[in-house]
Amino acid sequence: MSRLLIIIGLLILAAGLLWPWLKRVGLGRLPGDIMIERGNFTLYIPITTGLLLSILLSVFLWLLNR
Repeated sequence: MSRLLIIIGLLILAAGLLWPWLKRVGLGRLPGDIMIERGNFTLYIPITTGLLLSILLSVFLWLLNR
């Protein structure tokens, strides 16, 4: 269990560090991501990006456990 938590933490850290480069690729602006801008207020809900990352992480962890 502790090894799994360390791996998940490292993946989250890597995603955070690589986010500026991932944003250039288009991750974070996919169709299905909701962005509402009104004056000084911005609401961003990355539904499609979250689903895509969840699927990729699930496949990665499934392959890791095989």
